[in-house]
Amino acid sequence: MPNIKELQAKAIAVRKELLQTIYIGGTGHTGGALSSTDLLVGLFYYKMKHDPKNPLWDERDRFLLSKGHSVEGYYTILADCGYFPKEELKTFSKFKSRLIGHPSTKVPGVEMNTGSLGHGLPVGVGMAIAFKMDNKDNKVYVLMGDGEQAEGSIWEAAMAASNYKLDNIVGIVDRNHLQISGNTEDVMKLEDFSAKWTAFGWDVQQINGNNMDEIIKAYDSVCTKNGKPHLIIANTIKGKGVSFMENVAKWHHGVPTEEQLKVALEELDCQLKELM
Repeated sequence: MPNIKELQAKAIAVRKELLQTIYIGGTGHTGGALSSTDLLVGLFYYKMKHDPKNPLWDERDRFLLSKGHSVEGYYTILADCGYFPKEELKTFSKFKSRLIGHPSTKVPGVEMNTGSLGHGLPVGVGMAIAFKMDNKDNKVYVLMGDGEQAEGSIWEAAMAASNYKLDNIVGIVDRNHLQISGNTEDVMKLEDFSAKWTAFGWDVQQINGNNMDEIIKAYDSVCTKNGKPHLIIANTIKGKGVSFMENVAKWHHGVPTEEQLKVALEELDCQLKELM
């Protein structure tokens, strides 16, 4: 069993680092990076098979950040795991940096360039089919945004995954209810969200996506080969961890001032002390 407290502490450390990366870079998608941090920590520090010393290891699981704009936490974790030097995070979004504002395959550990929404799941389905054809046990994890669910390509891929009985793919939706232009239910209604995915033939579960214990249990539960693709609807809070950013749509693309960064880091330090 994983040490839940260690994973929670790691998530706080990642949040601190990604906020500093966004501040130095002068740009970023703060709210979505913070909401999805716990989900990424659970994958990279517990669930996924991967090897930072050998990024192209054939037996690795595949991770696709379909909501590519929330790349800051992803880069922070890849650096912390050892895919590239942490010092490089200070170049985020700078001239000639390979750490651009969306995942790029120039960065070790990144499987696919993403940014245009709705592309991650279709590519993930292709990967999962290939693993089935080769009789390999590799899994494919695709993290999507809830605003991204308006893309038609998501549902074409969902239908194909069910048709080909791809129980080796796990879709995860960062269900924080906010997108750049407001509440998802005002922009494009999703509910009954779970029923829609179930109707497409997926094995669906809902969890608190900011609760590490629930995240780990969900990741462990999707290892069963039941002939169905798996979907985890992870209910999260946009801007999670920083009080003045939580559930505020403007932090979708907000960059903290020096004073706001200081307050945010102090709040996260307090959370770490309470945890220990």
